[in-house]
Amino acid sequence: MPTLSKRHQLAIGITLFFLTAATRGYHFVEIQQTLPSASWAAYFLAGVYLQPVWVLPALLGWTGLLDYTAIAWGGVNDFCTSPAYAALIPAYASLWLAGRWYAARHRFQISTLVPLSVSVFVATVVCELISSGSFYFFSGRFGAPTFVEFVAREASYFPRSLAAIFFWIGAAAGIHAIGVAHTATRQQHSP
Repeated sequence: MPTLSKRHQLAIGITLFFLTAATRGYHFVEIQQTLPSASWAAYFLAGVYLQPVWVLPALLGWTGLLDYTAIAWGGVNDFCTSPAYAALIPAYASLWLAGRWYAARHRFQISTLVPLSVSVFVATVVCELISSGSFYFFSGRFGAPTFVEFVAREASYFPRSLAAIFFWIGAAAGIHAIGVAHTATRQQHSP
């Protein structure tokens, strides 16, 4: 993928941070009832579009701050915070790394949908296994965790996670295609 200007990267970064805040489960309830969480997609898309490596720790800090404020001041239950919460770092980093991997293979061709879909799917599986697996087995919230019960829980939760990330990646791909087409049209009509 060609490197975007700093202005474009800044606009994309602000958009990703805003979408994360607006859809992260419990911050804006009315939006959450309409739109799926964009958190996981934000990590993947940050890997695709944003060049600086410091974006990953900044996004990690942002989501941590959102969670902290929701619990400390927003009245959100702290059930999901446990020693396993730290596993979100490698879980989210896997999405970001998959975005970096895909960015190196992106071409503005329909065939790019194959590596895009594969990278999103694999990264989502890895993220889900790390985040949900660590929570289920190491949070202390479940009395006697078993692999069978974990698989049953995943059968319930994973499809929603997969649908949410593909919703946002699909929206981003559509916006990307429109932007590229618009730029090409402008270049054709400029003297």
